[in-house]
Amino acid sequence: MCHKQVFLNIDFLLNCEGSNKMSELKAEEKKTKKKTVKTTKTASAEKPEKKTVKKVVKKAKAETEKIEEKVAEVMVAADGKLAEELEATKKKAAKTTKAKTTAKKKEAVEEAEVRVEEAVQEIVEDLGPRRSVAFIGSECYPFVKTGGLADVMYALPKELVKQNCDVKVILPRYKCIPWKYQEQMVYRGEFYMDLFADGKQFYVGIMEYEWDGVVYDFIDNEELFTSGNPYTNMVDDIPKFCYFSKAALCALLYLDWIPDVIHCHDWQAALVPIYLRTLFENTKLASSKTMLTVHNLRFQGIYGLDAIRYWSGLPDYVFNKDALKQGYNDANMLKGGLAYANMITTVSNTYAGEIQSEFYGEGLDAHLRYHSGKLRGIVNGIDCEIWNPETDERIFTNYNVEDVIEKKKANKRALQEELGLEVDDGKFVIGLISRLTNQKGLDLLNIIVPDLIDGNTQLVVLGTGDSYYEDSFRYYEGAYKGEVCSNIMYDEDRAHRIYAASDVLLVPSLFEPCGLTQLIAMRYGTVPIVRETGGLKDTVEPYNMFEDSGNGFTFDGYDAWLLLDAINRAKTLFFEYRDSFDKMVIRDMGKDVSWENSAAQYRNLYLQLKPE
Repeated sequence: MCHKQVFLNIDFLLNCEGSNKMSELKAEEKKTKKKTVKTTKTASAEKPEKKTVKKVVKKAKAETEKIEEKVAEVMVAADGKLAEELEATKKKAAKTTKAKTTAKKKEAVEEAEVRVEEAVQEIVEDLGPRRSVAFIGSECYPFVKTGGLADVMYALPKELVKQNCDVKVILPRYKCIPWKYQEQMVYRGEFYMDLFADGKQFYVGIMEYEWDGVVYDFIDNEELFTSGNPYTNMVDDIPKFCYFSKAALCALLYLDWIPDVIHCHDWQAALVPIYLRTLFENTKLASSKTMLTVHNLRFQGIYGLDAIRYWSGLPDYVFNKDALKQGYNDANMLKGGLAYANMITTVSNTYAGEIQSEFYGEGLDAHLRYHSGKLRGIVNGIDCEIWNPETDERIFTNYNVEDVIEKKKANKRALQEELGLEVDDGKFVIGLISRLTNQKGLDLLNIIVPDLIDGNTQLVVLGTGDSYYEDSFRYYEGAYKGEVCSNIMYDEDRAHRIYAASDVLLVPSLFEPCGLTQLIAMRYGTVPIVRETGGLKDTVEPYNMFEDSGNGFTFDGYDAWLLLDAINRAKTLFFEYRDSFDKMVIRDMGKDVSWENSAAQYRNLYLQLKPE
C-alpha cells in the first residue's frame, strides 16, 4: 500500500489499533516541519554559513525517513489486523452459507423421501391388495435340485415378493442340502405330530432361512430325510411325503402364520388340499385357499390304497373314485389333490389343454376334463439375474445384445478347445442339455446323429438318464472324434458355457409341460429347435422366411426325419443367409423370458381365490 493510500485512508486507520500512535507521529511530523521552516528563516535572516545549512537539511531528511519507516510499520500492523478481520468475516460467512446449504439439503432430502414414499405407495396401490402365500414343495434351488420344479420354487416366490406378496416356502430338510446353507438356518421350534392311522407320533422341527425377501422354513426329521437323494423309491417316498404334507400345515399353525393361499407343487405336496379340508377344517387354516400346480403329469404318487390310507391317516371317505382311489386297489395322491384343490395350474397354456386328451393325460384326462373349470395354464419364466450372459461368471466371454455375434464366436472357440473338438468358429454347433430319456425325444436324435455329422456340424451333449442313451452317445463320441462330445454328467458350469457357445439348442421332446432350456437358450442368443408341444409351442415362434420373423425352428409330428428337417433348415439359414440368422439371434436375446409377467398372472389367480 503506497503513502498516498495511507493518507487517503487515515480516517479508517484511526479506528484501528495503533491509531493513537499515528496521531502522535503526525503531530511530531508537523512540529518537525515548523522547526525546519523556522530554522530556514533564521538562517536566511542571519545568513549562516553553507556548512551549517547542509547539516540542518541532512538532519531533517533523516527524521523524515524515520517517520516514514514508522508509518510503514503501522501500516503493516494495520494490514495484518485487517487481514485477520477479513479472514474472520469470510469464515463467519462460510459457516453461515454452509449452515444454510445444509438446511437446504436436509429439506431437499426430506422432500425427496416423501416423494419416494408417495411413489412406492402408488406402485403398491397399482399392484392391488397384498397377498400372503405359502409355497409347499419337495425341492428348491439352491438347496436341492433334480429338475425344473426347483427353479420354479426359487424364482417364482422371489418375483412375487416384488409384486406385493408375503411369501413363505416350506421344504423338507434333506441331509443332502449343502452345509453352507444348513449352518445359517435358525431354529424356530419343535413339536410332535400324530400321523399314521394308529396315531404314531413323529417329531417335527422347524429351521428357518431367509434370502432375497423370501422366508424358507425347513421341516426337520432325521428319521425320514436322512437320504442323500430327495427321491429314492415309492415305499420310502410315499410315507415321507405324507408326513411332509401334514407337517407343513402343522408348522404354519405352530408359527401362527395363516396365508391367504397355500400353493402346492406336484404329487409330493398333493395331500395338502385334502388334509386342509378334512383334518384341519376346524383350525385357523380353514380360511386359506389352495392351488395345486402340475409340473409333470407323468409322476402322480400312485401306491396301494390300504398303504396310503394307513400312512396318511386320512378319513376313509376321501378314498373314493372321484378323489384318491385309482382303479381297484391303488390310491393316487395327485388325483386326490386335483379333486380337493380350489385351483389347478399347469406350466403352460398348451399343456393345460393337452393333458385333457388321452395321449397326454396319463390316465387322468377324464378327471382333468371334469375339473377343467378350475384349470389354468401359465408358462414359466427364468431368473434373468442367474441367466445373464452379460454378467455370467461361468462363461468364457461375457456379451450382450450389441456384441453377441462376435462374442459368441469367442465362446464357441473356447468351448471347442475345452471339450477336445476341432476349433473352428465357422462350425455349426448343436447343443443338447437334457435328461437322457424317451420323454425328451432322445430316441429321435439317436436315429439321426450319423446324418447330422457332415464335416461342418458339431454336437455337444450334457446330461444323464437311461443307460441305453448314455451308452449310445458315448459310442457317437468315439465314432466321431472331434465332432461329437458326450458329457454324461450334469455340470452347472458347463451347462452355462454350452448355452453361450452353441448356435442352436435341441429340445425335441415327446411332451414338455413347459421347458426351461429353450428360454435359457434364447436369453443367451442360442436359437432353439423344438417340437411343437406344451410350453415349447407357447414360447418358440417358428421362423418365417418370407417375413424374416420368428425366434426358432419347429416341427410338429413326433418323427426323426421331421427333426432332421428342422435342423437342416437352421443349418441352411446359418451357412447361406447368415444375416437373417444373426437377426434371429438378436431377436432371441431381446425376448422377455423373465418371471415378471408369469408372476403377475399367478398373483391375479391368488386374488380370484381370495378376493377382498
